[in-house]
Amino acid sequence: MLAVVVSVAVIVVAGAIERADGLDTERAEAIAELRTLAVSARDAAQRTDYLEGAIGIAEDDTADRAAVLAVRPAFVAEIAALSEALGRADGRVDTTADRASALSAQQAVLAELSDPAVVTNATATVHALTAKIDGDVAAWQTAQQSRRGSVPAGPAWASSGPDGYARVRAALDRVGGGGIGLYESESCAGGTAPACANSDGYIKYRADIANWSVDRLNWAMAHELAHIYQFRVWGALHSSSAYQTMFGGDPEFLANCMAVVRGFRGSVGCSVDQQAWASGIWVGAVR
Repeated sequence: MLAVVVSVAVIVVAGAIERADGLDTERAEAIAELRTLAVSARDAAQRTDYLEGAIGIAEDDTADRAAVLAVRPAFVAEIAALSEALGRADGRVDTTADRASALSAQQAVLAELSDPAVVTNATATVHALTAKIDGDVAAWQTAQQSRRGSVPAGPAWASSGPDGYARVRAALDRVGGGGIGLYESESCAGGTAPACANSDGYIKYRADIANWSVDRLNWAMAHELAHIYQFRVWGALHSSSAYQTMFGGDPEFLANCMAVVRGFRGSVGCSVDQQAWASGIWVGAVR
């Protein structure tokens, strides 16, 4: 009987041990599964947060782009108005700086995707440029009317027409000849010279030069304007030994160098010393 009791006890103990081991295994598996679920839940939560954030950013970006697109038509309209103003100014006033400013504003608008204020500011800039150019053209037209009354002889234009005259007038103004009389004539060296200056203080031009390039026309007017300034110191100029030595007493060569001084270079070069001497004539100084 004692042996039987001991055997039963051993069996009970062994069963208890097996049951405990089984529970530990189940517990470990449950913990592992729980950890896996926790990781999955955390990943899912992070993914959800990421997606929500990405959606929010996309919605904000879409709203910003829509705001920029909403103000772009006004900018396009101002660019069209500026283009028309530039057409009216062509050959009349220098719009180089205005064009550069408009190009800068246009590039800023093309690059902007999120801030409508950038487009709005650029629109205001272009509008101001248009107003400035129209104002410059109006001032130029007023000046033309007043100058025509002071031209000593001949019509302001004949075969070159008002647009041709306007181009030559604009070139003369551009090189510093505002207020100098100008009109078309075929009388410069019997028509062989494209332009000439008169000692009475006005300039004549042959009709065909109205079709010259801007650079060439600017140089021609700078050259003729130089003669006007030479006439103002004519006596002292021809009495100057330096003038004879440096320029050979040639007013045409001196006029070329005077044009170079003002930034309008022709086909004839001038040394640094010649340019320095020629610059004095522009201010009435003969050395």
